[in-house]
Amino acid sequence: MNEENIDGTNGCSKVRTGTQNEAALLALMEKTGYNMVQENGQRKFGGPPPGWEGPPPPRGCEVFVGKIPRDMYEDELVPVFERAGKIYEFRLMMEFSGENRGYAFVMYTTKEEAQLAIRILNNYEIRPGKIIGVCVSLDNCRLFIGAIPKEKKKEEILDEMKKVTEGVVDVIVYPSATDKTKNRGFAFVEYESHRAAAMARRKLIPGTFQLWGHTIQVDWADPEKEVDEETMQRVKVLYVRNLMISTTEETIKAEFNKFKPGAVERVKKLRDYAFVHFFNREDAVAAMSVMNGKCIDGASIEVTLAKPVNKENTWRQHLNGQISPNSENLIVFANKEESHPKTLGKPPTLPARLNGQHSPSPLEIERCTYPLFPGTKLTPISMYSLKSNHFNSAVMHLDYYCNKNNWAPPEYYLYSATSQDGKVLLVYKVVIPAIANGSQSYFMPDKLCTTLEDAKELAAQFTLLHLDREHNLFSLELYRRIWRK
Repeated sequence: MNEENIDGTNGCSKVRTGTQNEAALLALMEKTGYNMVQENGQRKFGGPPPGWEGPPPPRGCEVFVGKIPRDMYEDELVPVFERAGKIYEFRLMMEFSGENRGYAFVMYTTKEEAQLAIRILNNYEIRPGKIIGVCVSLDNCRLFIGAIPKEKKKEEILDEMKKVTEGVVDVIVYPSATDKTKNRGFAFVEYESHRAAAMARRKLIPGTFQLWGHTIQVDWADPEKEVDEETMQRVKVLYVRNLMISTTEETIKAEFNKFKPGAVERVKKLRDYAFVHFFNREDAVAAMSVMNGKCIDGASIEVTLAKPVNKENTWRQHLNGQISPNSENLIVFANKEESHPKTLGKPPTLPARLNGQHSPSPLEIERCTYPLFPGTKLTPISMYSLKSNHFNSAVMHLDYYCNKNNWAPPEYYLYSATSQDGKVLLVYKVVIPAIANGSQSYFMPDKLCTTLEDAKELAAQFTLLHLDREHNLFSLELYRRIWRK
């Protein structure tokens, strides 16, 4: 524990010594009967709680808590989160200094308690002027494996992954958009638990591990978004994948209309997948059962219900491999699979609410165009007179942020590298002159891009995320993604 910490209870600020911290935690343990242990950079309270019998709570019972004051500990946090229900386990991430790392994971005994915690404690003012964020936490059991030889079949990849890692449950492989006899050069490996996936990632991630003589790429796969049942019951759009590139929207519409003429409202096709809109949900569900596994133009298609997605601040999601700033999601749909291979190519998603929890901000600017009529009065303005929610690009956000702090504009320095297959890869180093003499003189992401625009956008996003640690710029969702378990 730190020798001194600030205790903000009841809005007061007073010095709390390390001995007082220890006494407060011991009092909490005595009162609740929970055990507490610190290991691997986290302090675990409970897990299981006293008198617990049976397996741990199922998936969906855990929430992520972000933006916790660094000098706040379990004796203050646990009573707050007990308001939503019985805590199975509270994990507070810790620094070597004794401060917490600003975030925690709280597992309740039921999904209903976890959902209640999100409803009543998200954006809760835990201390005067200190707002925490609470959202659902999902254990990621899936790894992305890249640079796989394209001629390898699913069975070969599955056998190989079982040889080199433990706990493999399944492998998901997608055929190439142009040659259905080959894979796309990547696969998703499903493990029996988050721990098994983490251990596999630790073994494979150094970059020197090879499969079939190829150095593979390993990272966490972006987890699928869980959508509440009520929202899914209203979906009347099907996601159809594994189409031939040559297959037209007219062909798809005709095929899906065969089981009931006139049931399809419209079709939107992008490369080798499409969204089929129906007039009625009942027809969509019936068509899904009939058409899944059918052949269109010689390709066996997969058909599922499309999942709703949140449109809020889509550029922020790009850093974690979800979608690109110029994604189709900004107009109609999210192109989850093609925009970044780390995202599992399950049903791309419709613009709605994310997990039924986070609706777009009231200040969100609508991404669309309006006609400019002759005679419309135009007023010259500076971009810096706008609010930050008028910007969708991270590059523009960073420039805006520097201006608002009376800093000189950010400076971008371009570097290149060559991939194993000879591609030129790009990365920008960002220097903020106003803070260049501080603890961090520049910012550079740990990923390379194939286009100049993506490299600059990624560098700006990376810089903004690091500035956020000091200046609290962005949303809980972005904060949660930075601190993956």
